[in-house]
Amino acid sequence: MTEVLYFLDCYLKEFEATVEKVTDGRYVVLDRTAFYPESGGQPSDAGKLIRERDGAEFEVVYVGKFNGDISHEIASAGEIGFESLKAGDKVKGVIDWERRYRHMRMHTATHVIANVIEKEAGAQITGNQLGLDQSRVDFSLEAFDRDKFSEYERIANKVIAENHPVNLYLVSRREAEEKLSRLTTLAKGFSEEITEVRLVEIEGVTIEACGGTHLKNTGEIKGIKIEKLQNKGKSNRRMYFTLLD
Repeated sequence: MTEVLYFLDCYLKEFEATVEKVTDGRYVVLDRTAFYPESGGQPSDAGKLIRERDGAEFEVVYVGKFNGDISHEIASAGEIGFESLKAGDKVKGVIDWERRYRHMRMHTATHVIANVIEKEAGAQITGNQLGLDQSRVDFSLEAFDRDKFSEYERIANKVIAENHPVNLYLVSRREAEEKLSRLTTLAKGFSEEITEVRLVEIEGVTIEACGGTHLKNTGEIKGIKIEKLQNKGKSNRRMYFTLLD
């Protein structure tokens, strides 16, 4: 199984690895990776793999998890004029840092604003989708008082400005369930197949299971602005927000 480097170090921009297998000349599995695979509402990382023996560069255009493998989709050898990667090749992975860091800011911001909505409105979070320019949070809420969301934004930005440290831990599911009243703010909960969980703790604010990439401190978010609210049907609500740069 691929060693997941971003679980405890989301700031790792480069890493060395060995190719374990390549499918159809473009789907590459490594023995270790810092590339984040698309999941949990967070898009995948992008970047490149550089082969050690000849310096050939392969653009990583998508990363996903399939049958337990983290697969890196690269531009095909024919497109870039290089011999394809093969099992046993040594490579250096380089993350598109601007993209990754933007998603880190969005993801930690999502935890902050979702926690505020949960505490202030008693809402259950039903989903989220991160973007580079705009992200959304879906939640279940009977009484939808749009006027209150300016207050939720104010509270979230106060939390952000307080520079709360963000800590990451890998623990067994059993230990997490004994420690926490709930593993996640998501209403659907966590799959029973998951036996080890990564906890994200925003000190003094929330602690929950999450596999995404996160900041070291809420201050790095800088701030958020709620841009749009939508009523998606009975008790189904949607909020869009962006980052203050």
